[in-house]
Amino acid sequence: MTKLPGTPFRIGLLGTGPWAERTHAPALAAHPDVEFSGVWGRRPEAAAALAAAYGTKAFEDVDALFEASDAVALALPPDVQAPLAARAAAAGCHVILDKPVTTSAETARALADAVTGAGVASIVFCTLRFAPPTARWIEEQAAVGGWFLGEAHWLGALFSPDADSAYAASPWRREKGGLWDVGPHVLSVFLPLLGDVTSLSCVAGRADTRHLTLRHASGASSTATLTLSAPQAASEATLSVHGERGKAVMPYWDGALDAFQAAVDALLEAARTGRPHPCDVRFGARLTEILAAAEAAAKAGAETGTAPGTEPGPEPGPEAVAVV
Repeated sequence: MTKLPGTPFRIGLLGTGPWAERTHAPALAAHPDVEFSGVWGRRPEAAAALAAAYGTKAFEDVDALFEASDAVALALPPDVQAPLAARAAAAGCHVILDKPVTTSAETARALADAVTGAGVASIVFCTLRFAPPTARWIEEQAAVGGWFLGEAHWLGALFSPDADSAYAASPWRREKGGLWDVGPHVLSVFLPLLGDVTSLSCVAGRADTRHLTLRHASGASSTATLTLSAPQAASEATLSVHGERGKAVMPYWDGALDAFQAAVDALLEAARTGRPHPCDVRFGARLTEILAAAEAAAKAGAETGTAPGTEPGPEPGPEAVAVV
């Protein structure tokens, strides 16, 4: 879609929940190169309220919003956003998707084919890839290279009894847990620094806690403990890589508004140049493939009651599940 120089890029919003209200809508409304073209939601009254707060139009017909927009940003549950993103792409809209793009590997691959086949640009909003402090750090560590080990602890307290967060009411987060909610963040950092995941194991801990061990194409390995059910006093989000030059610890970041505006900038650049961004729908589909394999591995371990490789007998079981 070609834009005339100086013409604002029209971006609509699909979604009316806390993430849309606190991040997407204010970022779109404040972006100097964007015309916030409207809001659609599954609850028309919520769409009307959010649109009124930012001086834009509420749409009851999502196809009408596509027609009024050059791009759309999606702030919806993953398995709701995937078919709508494909529909938006077919209508000629560039897309900013939330992570994970969906929770089905097959659906993720079909979505990536639909979006790329439509010839539109795409961005998957993995916050750490766009928040200025962490984006710079990732770029710096990728340039250094030589990393052989990654370690991450993402211990969210969203579901702890004393937590007070609007996101705790999210049905999909309740169902899928930290593996799917914060796992994409960790993978979005490890993959550019250590390479694609070639095999993995995943063990279930208390509540939604999952312990991941990953082997990467570079020969490096990584571990990640992920949960949304940590006690408040134990919550943390830390990630480090270790290599020839020592240890590098990812810096702290604060808030998502700047990150989302940077994601919008990335979409505008991809739409203008036709060059895919590294964090596009294909990358998002790969994250889903890895997480689906991890979910299956954790479920298999829970069903057998033993961890792979610990069965009695002279021959050990498989060390890890291949991810293809």
